Amino acid sequence: MTKQELLSRISIDPNICFGKPCIRGHRIWVSLILDLLASGMAVKDILEQYPGIEEADVLACIAYGAEMSRERYIDMPCVS
Repeated sequence: MTKQELLSRISIDPNICFGKPCIRGHRIWVSLILDLLASGMAVKDILEQYPGIEEADVLACIAYGAEMSRERYIDMPCVS
């Protein structure tokens, strides 16, 4: 699946979830899926917890996060 095909699985609608990026057709925020992955949750466990989504939806969230990181930077403290 191409990056563009993955990104088409993400929707942003100001009338749904306060305009936060969500998995298309669901009210599951991209940030929630990324937080779950960052905390160490396996994709298979996410799919079990949210049975309406597919593995491609999780990959779409990762692709969306990667695109956003190209556009915005967060100041991180330097560790010496």
